[in-house]
Order: sequence, then structure tokens, then C-alpha cells
Amino acid sequence: MKKLGYLLITVGFLTGALVAVLQELSVRWEWFITAFVAGAVGVLLVRSTERRISRSEGTLTSNMESIETALRRIVENLTKLNTEKESIDPYDVRHRIDELFADDIDVFVQGRESIAHAHSLSAYADVMSSFAAGERYLNRAWSASADGYVDEVNAYLDRARTQLAESLEKIRLLQSSPQVP
Repeated sequence: MKKLGYLLITVGFLTGALVAVLQELSVRWEWFITAFVAGAVGVLLVRSTERRISRSEGTLTSNMESIETALRRIVENLTKLNTEKESIDPYDVRHRIDELFADDIDVFVQGRESIAHAHSLSAYADVMSSFAAGERYLNRAWSASADGYVDEVNAYLDRARTQLAESLEKIRLLQSSPQVP
């Protein structure tokens, strides 16, 4: 269905473009509207197929496991970075943040919608609230590192760890509870 959707989008776009330039002063609206409808149907087919795939039980389970693993690694790396922060040059902390967290944050962000599909929108909002705060603190630590503000680097790393550990705990609680059908 997805391939058919992409085919309809392509045919609709190309046909619409061709009809629009065939005659210089007028457009054959019946052909143009038909091409537009074909493209719109293609978009609907692609979206519905992607929605169905993203909400399948296997995808949800896999994404939830990936989210938990990514958050666990983030918290472990933040804990480690917090213990080492006194011995690291404050200007180098931003490089360590880039090395340690970018991939895991990306994994979380790519799978985050599965929280809402598997559990509820309320659970999603609860997890995302603490995750967003933790990510914001991590970004502030990065900025403070770039500016050389040692006290702020230390404070924001600790706050980020607290918030992201809270998100991890919320995900673990959700994983132990039944999924929403």
C-alpha cells in the first residue's frame, strides 16, 4: 500500500505539473483536479500505512525497549560524567556531552511516540515533561561549558541527571504495567 501511495503521489504531481504547462493561457481543470485527488489519495495511503506500522505491537514493544535502554545509558553516562566533572576541563565537557549523549537522545526521540500508543497520552506527557527538562539542563551544561562557567556546568549536569533518572523510572513503571489496547 505504501508503494502504491508513493506511486499515486508521483503520478499526481507529474500529471498536475504537465497539465498546468500544456496550454499557456488556460488550465484544463478537470485533469488538474484529478491529478490533485490522485496525489492526495497517495498521501493518505502512505500516512495510514505508516500509522498502522508504528502502532503494531512488535514496533511498540521494540521502541519501548529501545527507549528504556537509551535512557538507561544516558543516566549511566550522566552519573559517570558527574563523578568525573571535577577532573575534566570545563571547556571539554561539551565535547563529552556530544560524544556520550547524541545517539541515545536520538533513539529516544525517534521512538517517543510509542509511549503514547502503548500506554496513553497522559503517560507520554508525564515522561516527556521530565525528559524535556533533563535535556534542557544538559543543553545548558553544554552552553556553560562553551563559556567556561564551571559552577553552572556542575549544577546543570546534576539537574539533568536527576530529571533523566526520573524519566527512566517512569518508563520502567510503564513497562511493568499493561499496555493500552
